[in-house]
Amino acid sequence: MNAHAVLVLEDGRTFTGTSFGAVGHTLGEAVFSTGMSGYQETLTDPSFHRQIVVATAPQIGNTGWNPEDCESRDGKIWVAGYAVRDPSPRASNWRATGTLEDELVRQGIVGIAGIDTRTVVRHLRNHGSMKAGVFSGAALASPEEMVRRVREQPAMLGADLSDEVSTDAEYVVEPEGARRFTVAALDLGIKINTPRNFSRRGIRTHILPASTDFARIAELNPDGVFLSNGPGDPATADRLVALTREALNAGIPLFGICFGNQILGRALGLKTYKLTFGHHGMNVPVIDHGTGRVAITAQNHGFALEGEAGQRFETDFGPAVISHTCANDGVVEGVKLADGRAFSVQYHPEAGAGPHDAECLFDQFIDLMAGEK
Repeated sequence: MNAHAVLVLEDGRTFTGTSFGAVGHTLGEAVFSTGMSGYQETLTDPSFHRQIVVATAPQIGNTGWNPEDCESRDGKIWVAGYAVRDPSPRASNWRATGTLEDELVRQGIVGIAGIDTRTVVRHLRNHGSMKAGVFSGAALASPEEMVRRVREQPAMLGADLSDEVSTDAEYVVEPEGARRFTVAALDLGIKINTPRNFSRRGIRTHILPASTDFARIAELNPDGVFLSNGPGDPATADRLVALTREALNAGIPLFGICFGNQILGRALGLKTYKLTFGHHGMNVPVIDHGTGRVAITAQNHGFALEGEAGQRFETDFGPAVISHTCANDGVVEGVKLADGRAFSVQYHPEAGAGPHDAECLFDQFIDLMAGEK
């Protein structure tokens, strides 16, 4: 039998269940993810660093765990904790090499099961993402003590996390077939399906640590620069914003996603803010205001750029425009220079997991590099 466990929120709300994964305690920001599938990709997404993910899908773990579907390079689970309603007691998939809970235990990820996740999600939706903790086994304490520990942890607002999830050393992902272009990709928490998409399109990708300076990028003489997804507060990323401005000044084609969208937006003069509960899932509709088309997208972000649909504004690099917004709540989902040399989106065109509606953005980046050549 699994140990007694409690999910504790900073406002004092608690949810009692059983341990799922490792027994002990963990702290992080509680967020909910609306994906009906793709839990392995969610758990290994570096953008979830320091967050306790509450799954809205009631049953989790049916397909077990396999070494192929991880979105982190080394298979590392990045979530701080995991909260589910009804974990599957066994894995049923021909690709599975073990169960989800076995992997959580192996990697020391503390989770909780058997709670009413609908109530948790409604609470977070109404009151916003908040500091939280999961406690089980010997880590259990009085409610007052657990709430105190939850409240004393660092907030996500003001958190600078890119260096914590980035690669320690530069590496290269070679293209499938002949090389067409070379891209310098800044790893701010990159998912491995991104260089896969580049590779399939004939791109050699140099994956660079978040600490890389522009001199190294210039040395590579890339055809384009890519800013990846990642965790943390973009308001802390002044160095990355400065690097992006150097790339724009050099006239190098630039493409960013998720955290990279916020970095480009800041480089163009926009401000960022923290969303109430963020967008975490694979069913978020986004309007492209240039075409009027709507894409269903995978997203994972708790911060966003300020702006309104179709807004045009002046920058140090020429006029720019808010190119995409969310159909649900009007949140900025994309920004670009009017001349097309730099563009970014808040969502994940590489999917992994999620819909593939936006995969054409990789081809748009290739067209941009080809035009520059």
